[in-house]
Amino acid sequence: MKVIKTPLEGFLVIEPDIFNDGRGFFLETYQEERYREIGIADKFLQDNHSRSTKGVLRGMHFQTKQPQAQIVTVMRGQIFDVVVDLRKNSETYGKWHGVELSDNGQRQVYMAPGFAHGFCVLSDYADLHYKVTEFYNPDDEGGLAWDDLDIGISWPIKSPIISLYDQKFPNFKEILINT
Repeated sequence: MKVIKTPLEGFLVIEPDIFNDGRGFFLETYQEERYREIGIADKFLQDNHSRSTKGVLRGMHFQTKQPQAQIVTVMRGQIFDVVVDLRKNSETYGKWHGVELSDNGQRQVYMAPGFAHGFCVLSDYADLHYKVTEFYNPDDEGGLAWDDLDIGISWPIKSPIISLYDQKFPNFKEILINT
């Protein structure tokens, strides 16, 4: 397994070992001891699966009182995955970083608690699997405007498809979060 650090402390790109042969491939998307060895000691409580079509942009989501750590894996398709650091004591508070993920190579991302997360779909559709450390709580849900000019995320798509819910998220300056 290869771990690639990003400019944001607590946001890692992980390249699991893949075993290919004439039948296909095998990989472990999570194995507690191996992930603990690379510094990921979180207790994951829930697994989620989402499917989105080309041009969909989901985000930027976070939980306010009980931030979640996440491991995101694209099972099919290709996305541009983005986080924004919402940890007030972080040197990279308010900064973003993005990385392409796809089923070609099976890279994952790990984000520590305290990041807003979103992605846009670059392929015809994309299936995502993500592990989280807190149960979903709609009363604890927060969001950040995907197009906030102060953050300045460089999305690789034009005219994204965004839910009405996600369109109502406030800008970074308006967000009050307990971190």
